[in-house]
Amino acid sequence: MVEYLVRVRIAGVVGTSREQSLRRYRGFAARDPRVLIGIDPERAWTQRDLIELMAARCGVSADPRCVSGQDVIDPQRTLAALDSCADRLAAVARRGAPVLLGTGHPYPLLGFYAALADALSAAGCAVLTPAQGRSVDITTRFGLRTYNLDYVLGVALVREPGAERTGCEPGAHTHSPLPVRTALAGAAEAGGVLPELVIGDHGWVCGAGQLGFETIGLADTDDPALFVGEAEGTVSLVVPLDDGVRSDYYLPLTRYVLKRACLSQ
Repeated sequence: MVEYLVRVRIAGVVGTSREQSLRRYRGFAARDPRVLIGIDPERAWTQRDLIELMAARCGVSADPRCVSGQDVIDPQRTLAALDSCADRLAAVARRGAPVLLGTGHPYPLLGFYAALADALSAAGCAVLTPAQGRSVDITTRFGLRTYNLDYVLGVALVREPGAERTGCEPGAHTHSPLPVRTALAGAAEAGGVLPELVIGDHGWVCGAGQLGFETIGLADTDDPALFVGEAEGTVSLVVPLDDGVRSDYYLPLTRYVLKRACLSQ
């Protein structure tokens, strides 16, 4: 698995640039909400603090003088986090606990989450789909955009109103925590079941974790919010990996996690 992670660049030398990661670290240190993505840090984090944290959690260079090139993720850290992810999924499956899955990175990661949703459902977990169709207003670099909350194969995402379901892009890319807040609010307002575990990325993890839910997330080297959340106890577990490679490259990770969790069908 370690060799595979490096070969397809899910770990090892990844596609995310050092420049992009440093821009995000500066934004997080300045408490830019576009980079906090739902986390309210307990302490002040400087860019140097974040470099040290990401070096410890991901394996990026700890040298602040390294300001260009491609970032690096330690594949052993990725593998260890996948093992922990599988262990948590197994525990949830044994309890038959309700779960919510959502992604702001639907094109590459939808298949990964959908396989988890299917396996957890088969194990007796309720895969929740609250507030389907509800509007979510998200501020983007193009201004305020209205999206609709939708579910594909048990996984939440957002779409632009009127977007075709059959296109190459299954949903919109977003870092916002507003979709998960909308979903959780919808579940609470309906008097329905709330999730015992939220699985996803970006604002889905940070937004739910900040509200006190147990969360498991996937995160790249330019997503410091999830790792800060993990360090401060807001986010339960983060798997460091490149979250933008080809969708089929994540299939062996899915198989690995489900087999270790004894959820393979």
